[in-house]
Amino acid sequence: MNALERPFPRSDAWAAHASHSTVRYCLQAEAEPDSLCRVLNLFALQFLTPHSVHVSQHDDLLDIAIDIGGLSWHRAEVIAQKLRNLVCVGEVSLENQARMEMAAV
Repeated sequence: MNALERPFPRSDAWAAHASHSTVRYCLQAEAEPDSLCRVLNLFALQFLTPHSVHVSQHDDLLDIAIDIGGLSWHRAEVIAQKLRNLVCVGEVSLENQARMEMAAV
């Protein structure tokens, strides 16, 4: 399926009427060549493209921040749990970007 055939935005069967927002995933993963691919593949499998991805290496760990929009909070939490199940991932936190922006004002 190419990008033109893809359903956009993908509906969330568990939270069809929930509001969608932009979330940020902050995680630490092993600094291995395939760690970033494994993390991003979870989004690709659901036809999701992040707005931004920031990665920095500190010793044997990668600090990864991924911003992605159009997710219900339930769906964002399900993805966070899938990230936690990856062998190369140590920690995952999930933040609602709208709440963070309101707190900064």
